[in-house]
Amino acid sequence: MGSEEERGFMQLALDEARRGRTSPNPRVGAVIVQDGKVVALGYHAAAGQAHAEVAAVRNAGRPVGGATLYVTLEPCNHQGRTGPCTEAIIDAGIARVVIGCRDPAPRGPGGVERLQSSGIEVELGLLEDQAAALVADFAKHITTGLPFVTLKAAVTLDGKIASRSGESKWITGQAARAETHRMRADTDAILVGIGTVLADNPRLTVRHVEGIDPVRVVLDADLRTPPGAAILDPKRESSAPTWIFHAEDADSSRKGALSRPEVELIAIPRHERGVNLGEVLKALGTRDVVRLMVEGGAHVHGSFLDSGLADRAAIFIAPRIMGDAEAISFAAGGAVESVDGSSRLVRTEIRTFGTDWLVSGDFERTA
Repeated sequence: MGSEEERGFMQLALDEARRGRTSPNPRVGAVIVQDGKVVALGYHAAAGQAHAEVAAVRNAGRPVGGATLYVTLEPCNHQGRTGPCTEAIIDAGIARVVIGCRDPAPRGPGGVERLQSSGIEVELGLLEDQAAALVADFAKHITTGLPFVTLKAAVTLDGKIASRSGESKWITGQAARAETHRMRADTDAILVGIGTVLADNPRLTVRHVEGIDPVRVVLDADLRTPPGAAILDPKRESSAPTWIFHAEDADSSRKGALSRPEVELIAIPRHERGVNLGEVLKALGTRDVVRLMVEGGAHVHGSFLDSGLADRAAIFIAPRIMGDAEAISFAAGGAVESVDGSSRLVRTEIRTFGTDWLVSGDFERTA
């Protein structure tokens, strides 16, 4: 659908959309074209701020009557923190709107119908797959209340994330590590297990690129997190809070040592492998965590795979071979009897970062 030129305009809108940090809202980008030329770009920067369409109209700095608007997501037709984008588009005199994908939110009459009823020409579905992928996290959250979960790791060619002693620094090179920090800046929360906290003492902050630190989440059924752990940020180097999910029957005497204003202890039903992941995700969803990145380790990755709660994987692969059967693998899940029983990624992408590769894709869902 669409000419090469129009696809280029929508690609510009998609690129604009990725600039926003919008949770719990979707990322949206817009481009206004008059007489075949781009006159304005716009994107939704953050919840409560102007939506992409309104930002583009403002950025034009001139009348845009008769122009074409390319927007990645169906314009909203409801009153939220800001007014309906449909009315702003109508008031601006835009003659044609080209939309990437429909709004997945279960709302009333949509933006397409409102624009058409006002006499605006509407075309839907330009670069639809890319536009839908851009808001897949929002779509899951708005329809299920759960965050979109990405499993992230750095592994050797033989799938190891650490040596048998637990040492893992550094499997990948600097370029791959910088991309990891860009990914952190693009997520709402990062989750690790207590094993990672005890073995690596991570900070889970954004350091190699500019960006906002995500919420730090720890699965710690028995409250074994050391009071001086870096994830608790004892030096207060970050404004991001830390949320520790523990079992309801955890030793209450441990709570005092971890209690501080920037740390929240959240009780969750115990599961045979720690805490109940489904309940953790529900709690995160109610706290407006739309994008969750899971950085392991093996036990946590295995639990997400076994429970079918992961949506995407982003695995950095280094040209190294550990060659040790006792080294720690990416996931320590339950037994898989055949290749057909393994988790499969679809819509995959491979990118290079220095000498490393990033393989990413969505987990295949079976009926």
